[in-house]
Amino acid sequence: MMDARRQELVQALPYGRRFGRALAGSQKEGDVLVKLSLENLLAEEGDGLPIRHNLYRRVAQHCAARVTKATAGLSFTQRALLLLTALEGLSLPSATRILGMKEGEALEELAKAHDGLRRTASTSVLIIEDEPIIAMDIQDVVEECGHAVAAVAHTEADAVRLASTLRPGLILADINLGAGGDGMQAVRRIMKTHDIPVVFVTAYPERLLTSETEEPSFVITKPFEPLTLAITTYQAVTGGLTAF
Repeated sequence: MMDARRQELVQALPYGRRFGRALAGSQKEGDVLVKLSLENLLAEEGDGLPIRHNLYRRVAQHCAARVTKATAGLSFTQRALLLLTALEGLSLPSATRILGMKEGEALEELAKAHDGLRRTASTSVLIIEDEPIIAMDIQDVVEECGHAVAAVAHTEADAVRLASTLRPGLILADINLGAGGDGMQAVRRIMKTHDIPVVFVTAYPERLLTSETEEPSFVITKPFEPLTLAITTYQAVTGGLTAF
């Protein structure tokens, strides 16, 4: 039984890291939240919650305890609800149970959160994507979220050049640019001279959530819904909850 629970926890870890990083606003703080959450997790039943859901609960609890001042815009609870339902794809009843809320209260908070997202100031986005059709689809979603597309870069070299010229408010980057280079390398080069929030888009998010090296703070999975991009962008632009 313990072996099965341990395997379940191993499978849950990348998702816990994704949630923690997006909630806290950085890889470092998010991974700290996950490490704090692992203690005795295998031995706990978590009120009948699956281990993955219990990991989300503990991450949220540790994050709430470490926030030392009120954050502007969306509240902690609103951000957590949006991330659990949009980024992590959980049902509202599951997210409600994880956060220890009543479903009616959660519905009210989600409505306020959606309204807050709609009123959020838009930003300019540099899309780094080598596939033209996918790039057009991403551009449509970005614009549906109320943002402006500054440009689309199809190669690593184009990305570095355009970021330097346009100074976008956000970078939305694919990992694999085929013959055009590497999306993560492009971002590393850009970040040497420009401090720009970055959201990485990949079909294989678990590869970027190992906590073994420097990894992205914000990762979303292809294909993604407008709401997923909206909340992840909001966290990236506002800095998450890094008021620790």
